[in-house]
Amino acid sequence: MTLPIPPQSSADLWILRQPPLGSCTGVLDLTELDAAEQSRAGTCRREAGRLLYSSAHVGLRRLLSAYLDTDPRSLRMGREPCPCCDEPHGRPVLESPDAPVHFSLSHSNGMALIGVSTVPIGVDVEKVPTAETARVCTPALHPDEQEELAGESAGVVEFGQLWTRKEAYLKGLGTGLGRPLAADYLGGDPARRPDSWEVIDVPCGPQHVAAVALHDTVRARVRVHWLAMECLYKDDPVPLDPQRSFLAELAA
Repeated sequence: MTLPIPPQSSADLWILRQPPLGSCTGVLDLTELDAAEQSRAGTCRREAGRLLYSSAHVGLRRLLSAYLDTDPRSLRMGREPCPCCDEPHGRPVLESPDAPVHFSLSHSNGMALIGVSTVPIGVDVEKVPTAETARVCTPALHPDEQEELAGESAGVVEFGQLWTRKEAYLKGLGTGLGRPLAADYLGGDPARRPDSWEVIDVPCGPQHVAAVALHDTVRARVRVHWLAMECLYKDDPVPLDPQRSFLAELAA
C-alpha cells in the first residue's frame, strides 16, 4: 500500500511498541536492511535491543518505501555534513537528489518513533528517566531550563519531556549532542524556542516521553499513528493503513 506524502507544514509520526520477547507471531525480513544496518543489529548483545533496532529500521524502510512507492531494498541512506564540524555524521538523508521527504528515527527501551515530513525533521523518544539521571544532566542545560526544572511542580517526567524536545531539535539541526545543551532554550514557553522551528510534545504512554521538531513551518500539524509489528513481518505482513492506525493529531 502506498502512503500520501504529508502536506506542507505537517508530518506523519509512527510509534512502534516492541512486543514482549517470544510473543511475535512472524519473522522480520532482515534482508531489507543494508549491510551496515545488519552489522549494527548483530552487535546488540541483548535480544531485546537487537529486536528493537531491527524492527525500527525495517519499519523505517517499509514506511519510506510506501511514501515513495519503491522497494525497501532500493533505498540508499546517508548523512549530511554536520553543521558543527562538517564531518559526514549529520542529519540522515536519502541518497537521492530529488527525494521529496525528510525523515528521523529514534528508539529507546521498547519503543521506536519514526517521523516523515517534506521539511527537515527530528524526533526523539526516551524512557522516563530516573531522578539520578535528571540530577546529573540538569546542570548542562540552558540556565532558564534549569530554573524551570527547579520549580516545585517539576519532576522526572518534566525533565524527560524537555530532554526529548532538545534532542529532537538537535537531531533536526543535524548536530546531535555536538552542539552545547545550554545553547538553546527548549523549555515550557514555545515563544522562546529557536526561530524557524516548531517543537511539539508527543504523548506515547506512561513509561516514555517523546517530541518532534520541524524546520520552517508555521502552525505545524502532526498526525500520530501506531506502527504494528505485524506490518513488518517477512511473510503475509499486515498492510500499512493510515486510517486504521491513526491515533491523534497534534498542533504547535
